[in-house]
Amino acid sequence: MTTANSSATADLQKFSGRVVLVGAGKMGGALIEGWLRLGLAPNRLAVVEPQPSAEIAALAARGARLNPAASALTDAAAIVLAVKPQAASEVLPAVAPLVAAATVVVSIMAGRTLGFLAGALGETCALVRAMPNMPAAIGRGITVAVAKNADAGQRALADRLLAATGAVEWVDDEALMDAVTAVSGSGPAYVFLLAEALASAGVAAGLPAALADKLARDTVAGSGELLHRSPLPAAALRENVTSPGGTTAAALAVLMGADGFAPLLRRAIAAATARSRELAG
Repeated sequence: MTTANSSATADLQKFSGRVVLVGAGKMGGALIEGWLRLGLAPNRLAVVEPQPSAEIAALAARGARLNPAASALTDAAAIVLAVKPQAASEVLPAVAPLVAAATVVVSIMAGRTLGFLAGALGETCALVRAMPNMPAAIGRGITVAVAKNADAGQRALADRLLAATGAVEWVDDEALMDAVTAVSGSGPAYVFLLAEALASAGVAAGLPAALADKLARDTVAGSGELLHRSPLPAAALRENVTSPGGTTAAALAVLMGADGFAPLLRRAIAAATARSRELAG
């Protein structure tokens, strides 16, 4: 595994050509916001989206090209595929003519492998398969990426584009992407479930529902921010909260038991990993 520590101030001016975004839903919209924030000029952006939001449509007035003809997209430095994976077979034939020798294609379609993309776009095409996650919507996501046929410049451009929504990690083995999907791609749902279950448990312990929800949300959010900022391992932070024989220790004795949180989460990740492999074919 290789790691790229992407800067939040990545410069999106130092490349030739245009960025073409295919699909401008929630994740595509988050990417656009990040690109513009990091300095991409709207006139270097083209968006292909049959049902653009008002915000996306407004970009046209700033110089971005919205649903241009294919003949106007001969200068694509990068094509970012942000459509639903179910639409891939319909969308990729229209994308293929836009791919030039210097173009890097970055796909955030879950489950669509590099082999699938190469089969649709050409075996020599420079490709990056990436898995972002939901916190990308607020610039705090993490994306894992793997490349095929991409040179150093193309990979660097892909890194800068993906870094617009948070941290980026690179792997050399595409087989790891199924576990990545299970851990970070699906992971926000597990955290939201934790907040949901914590609030429900608070109500069961006698707290008013509104207060239990507030305590659960702020505790999960604050603990996540502390984990983000602290150099300490998660285990050390947990130990710092736990006094011997105290209330936290009593709760952790249940959560860390043989049938507790850790083995349950291992089974959950294994199930999600297996499902990701099934969906990828």
